[in-house]
Amino acid sequence: MNIDWKAIFLPDIPLIEIVVRGSIMYLALFILLRVILKRQSGTLGITDLLLITLLADASQNGMAGEYKSIPNGILLVATIIFWNFALDWLSYKSPIFQRLIEPPPLLLVKNGQLLRRNMRKELVTDEELMVQLREQGVSDISNVKEAYMESDGHISVVENK
Repeated sequence: MNIDWKAIFLPDIPLIEIVVRGSIMYLALFILLRVILKRQSGTLGITDLLLITLLADASQNGMAGEYKSIPNGILLVATIIFWNFALDWLSYKSPIFQRLIEPPPLLLVKNGQLLRRNMRKELVTDEELMVQLREQGVSDISNVKEAYMESDGHISVVENK
């Protein structure tokens, strides 16, 4: 059994190419998920979901031999982790980046009235909204002072007192 140690430990792709590819893919997927899938992300944040997905794929490629060397896979994983950390850090440090990375809550109901324009923006139907309200113990929309779609896709409710 002959093992090619050089192929295992020496990168076969220029390292800068791995960093550029990983950066472009992370940022492109982040933007797409931020714009398209806000509502479907559930309890995980979009960056969390993206990080898990890309790390699984990147590390799988490194382990399965899609890359010929381990450093290629490690560098791609490090690039993805870097972008995840960098965006979280920028969001924490800068209100401007926070607004770009984490969308503000979107008002769906005000004083018992449905805001249909905002509901259309997120493709929320009356039935979906009512399910969310009932899950929070609200049976009548007239009891809702405000209902917001949060950045993670959940709906928060402020009832009239």
